[in-house]
Amino acid sequence: MQLTLFADYSLRTLMYLATHEDRLCTSREISDRYGISKNHVVKIVHKLSQLGYIKSVKGKGGGIGLLKKPSQINLRSLITALETNLTLVECFDAERNTCKITAECKLKKILRDALKAFLDTLGEYTLADLVINPKLFYG
Repeated sequence: MQLTLFADYSLRTLMYLATHEDRLCTSREISDRYGISKNHVVKIVHKLSQLGYIKSVKGKGGGIGLLKKPSQINLRSLITALETNLTLVECFDAERNTCKITAECKLKKILRDALKAFLDTLGEYTLADLVINPKLFYG
């Protein structure tokens, strides 16, 4: 399993904002820090704003910042909101499954358990756990 770049960059954006809570940041600043295209960061900011994780202030002196404290942003909730497809294998999707061995296959249960463990582990952490060393986010 691999997180999408969108989810990865969203995490990085939130980590950056969490370490700069004293001010509003810009999409350009985040783009420059991580070497991500500004257009991609703008899409991420829009989605995170829609999900209620960040605020966006327009105009001169505007920018983006967290709407919630880092300790209130659970990683499981964030990832499940950002990742539109956690279907690890075909048989997880009943409508599209064409696998002939689904009924007796043990792999489906193992992968379902692994996905649950992955999400449960994420659920034990918040954004605050990711920014223990804020110096990483200054450049």
